[in-house]
Order: sequence, then structure tokens, then C-alpha cells
Amino acid sequence: MSDHRTEFGESAILFFLKAPRRGYVKTRLAAGIGDEKALAAYQSLVERQASKLRNHFPTTVYFAPADAAPELSNWLGKEFDYAPQCEGDLGSRLKQAVSTAFDQGAKFVVCIGGDCPGLNASHIEQTLDFLSGGAAIVLGPTEDGGYYLIGLSLDRPELFEDIPWSQPETLDATLEKAHTLKLKPLLLETLYDIDQAEDLERARSEGLLSR
Repeated sequence: MSDHRTEFGESAILFFLKAPRRGYVKTRLAAGIGDEKALAAYQSLVERQASKLRNHFPTTVYFAPADAAPELSNWLGKEFDYAPQCEGDLGSRLKQAVSTAFDQGAKFVVCIGGDCPGLNASHIEQTLDFLSGGAAIVLGPTEDGGYYLIGLSLDRPELFEDIPWSQPETLDATLEKAHTLKLKPLLLETLYDIDQAEDLERARSEGLLSR
């Protein structure tokens, strides 16, 4: 796989995660299958995603809560950089992390989470290709109306302001904000997140998760 530090200049992948603590992660999933199984599913999802990033992309894990650095580093390894998420809603956390990456010299910034079993390195490579080709914003839609990835070639904090997060209209609101800012988004293929027990079974049946 190509090294995007050299092929695309300085790109930054921001991987947003929670510490793997029972009762703290995948709470909607846990309501259907219990905290222990939800934690195991979360760990499997994140480990799968980390394997797609490790040694291929310059990645910073943005973690919560703020005291979880040793926990995440021991779990996922020293190949990643680690930084705490700021306080506030998802928009505030995305805005702060993206601005920091651009301030540190990144040309392209891609934000992802650990909830999408179908997200592969090819989606990140395609995003970086689009951004290096002149796109200002790339979005990966999810079936429930959100997005599993956002890539940017410029820092526009407004994209993360006044957005209804974790709602069926999250993507539409972001697209409307991009239109207001006179940005033309490019869309990747639509994938699904794991929020309910049926999503987990779907991922297992497709061979994307082992537990």
C-alpha cells in the first residue's frame, strides 16, 4: 500500500474512540445484548479498524475519557499517536481535532470512528485521492442518515456547528451546511454502523466481525 505521507504530502487520519470499558461503549447495542457482549463487539470493531490503519496511514487516536491514554496505547499499540478529545458535543470535538491537525501542517484531514465494519483502507485512499484532486470535502454516508467518514482539504469549523448529531438528518444537515459554505461534497459508498443487535448479526454474517 502506498505511503500517504509521501504520495499526498502530510495527511492526518483522526480516529475517534472511547476507552474499552463495560457500560461506557456501545450503549444502544448493550440495551439489546448486554454490556459484556457490547464491549466485545466494540473491541472487535476497533481492532479491525486499527488493523486497516496501522503502519499505513499517519493516525492520531482521539480518545475519551481524558484519563484513557495508557489504556488505549496498551490496547492498540505504539504505532499511533494519542490525544484526548476536548469537552463538548461531537461537533465541538471534531472541530477542535480538525483545526489542530491543520494547524500542525496537515494538508488533508480524515476523521473516522470505530463503528463501521465495512470501512476499509480503500475508502481512506479514495478520500485522499479526491482531496488531492481538489475536493474540499468528502463524506461517507451511513444507512441511518449519518456519516462514517469526513475528509477535508481546508479547515472549515462551520461544518461541525449546529448539526443534529446521531440523528437521521445528520448527513443532510452537513450537506446543507457545505452548500451554504459554497463547498461541493463528494460522496463515498453508503455503509452501515453497528448500533443494534441486528447490525451486529449482519456484520457477522458478512464475515466482517468474529465476535
